[in-house]
Amino acid sequence: MAIPEIKTALPGPKAAALIARDSKRVSPSYTRDYPFVMAKGQGAVVEDVDGNVFLDCAAGIAVTGTGHSHPAVVNAIVEQVHKYLHMSGTDFYYEPQVELAEKVAGIVPISGEVKCFFGNSGTEANEAAIKMARYHTKRVNIIAFLGSFHGRTLGSLALTSSRAVQRTGFGPMMPGVYHAPYANPYRNPFNASPDACAAAAINYIEDQIFTNLVSPDEVAAIVVEPIQGEGGYVVPPAAFHQQLRALATRHGIMLVADEVQSGMGRTGKMFACEHFGFEPDIISIAKGIASGMPLSITAARAEVMDWKPGAHASTFGGNPVSCAAALATIDVLKSGLIKNAETVGAHLMRRLNGLKDKYALIGDVRGHGLMIGVEFVRDRVTKERATTERDRIVQEMFKRGVLILGAGRNALRFAPPLVLSTDQADAIVDIFEQALKVVSGSK
Repeated sequence: MAIPEIKTALPGPKAAALIARDSKRVSPSYTRDYPFVMAKGQGAVVEDVDGNVFLDCAAGIAVTGTGHSHPAVVNAIVEQVHKYLHMSGTDFYYEPQVELAEKVAGIVPISGEVKCFFGNSGTEANEAAIKMARYHTKRVNIIAFLGSFHGRTLGSLALTSSRAVQRTGFGPMMPGVYHAPYANPYRNPFNASPDACAAAAINYIEDQIFTNLVSPDEVAAIVVEPIQGEGGYVVPPAAFHQQLRALATRHGIMLVADEVQSGMGRTGKMFACEHFGFEPDIISIAKGIASGMPLSITAARAEVMDWKPGAHASTFGGNPVSCAAALATIDVLKSGLIKNAETVGAHLMRRLNGLKDKYALIGDVRGHGLMIGVEFVRDRVTKERATTERDRIVQEMFKRGVLILGAGRNALRFAPPLVLSTDQADAIVDIFEQALKVVSGSK
């Protein structure tokens, strides 16, 4: 079914009962924007426990890239389950992990020999990247960017700067982390053209951080999202990443690309780095790598991954069932879904830009493939953030049968499964416009 079908008040009775149970036993730290209770899904369509049918424009936070329960992925999981569930790759060997390392080495945008470390989540991938960079360079300091999200464990959290609530109450943070402005063409911190904005961001690192705070020969890594995710789906100019690569090379600093949200075909290329023409030393992969199974990979040039046995490990990282899912996922992505993300993403961008011409509430539309952000403002000149309006749009879309999430303070992220069709994209945009009319007061 391509069109949502809402049969009950939301939440329905079964959903309301489960939410009540959840409130008594599940951590209150989780952020639930609306009362959706999953029952089943197929492709880009999901159904709740009361039989209400929704189009999924969130994909489990950009995880189910191949769609919900893709048959090829499910079959790979079932086949592996019947063989064995676990045999820790930390202490033993098994073919799914080796095969996946070989396959990942062939698709990451890193030239030469590549090796892989396996974890369970995005934050673990970034923790491994931090430790690897420190171990390899014998340096301790890290540079990250304002608006970034790299995870919630304490090392990754020190790099994260997308929302204060994510850091509040957990200090002191890991020392040795310095934040620079991200090159944001729409909210340009330097009041310059996009390319000049990129140069200014790089100059800030050189002229401020390296001059006043830390010597570059004591910096182990620069960690950057090719496209900022939780910060608002911000797409920087290509010059930003290219100059960042040159800066890191000049000072012997490891450049780490956090592709946790932007990787695995979401942008219409396997990795977002490829849109900007830069090559990292280390790349963090998670979310879409295994279509919903817990898995992360930290891939690096072989000479960078020079740590000794026992230096870092993970009991469950590279679980054989997750590896089987990832192997099938990569095959499915390469067989047409990356191209579909490019094609349907371009269609979705055209539709959304058309709405920008009609609704002053939309300040900016940006993205690549099916990683698209729409930023809302109350005034296009002052760019005052339309925060409550964004939150209302999320709710209005949910009531009409679309699951979608915010990004940053006032942006909306369009991050559906990569199996999304143009008809489904049109249905999402039509419901988005209905929500816009309600929130903006249009007739």
